[in-house]
Amino acid sequence: METKQYFEVTYLDTDCGRIRAEAFDDVADAERFASRQSADEHGWAIIDAVPVRENRQAA
Repeated sequence: METKQYFEVTYLDTDCGRIRAEAFDDVADAERFASRQSADEHGWAIIDAVPVRENRQAA
């Protein structure tokens, strides 16, 4: 059974000094984005795999 997940990149936006997050369906896209965000001397990025929650069904 395949686990459904998306990838969340939490990063420091060095332009404004705020911590932000972006979501991606593909890990390769998340890695490219994280790489661009951490290219700055003070920049950093973390990638988390987040499972997609199933909606609850009414009884």
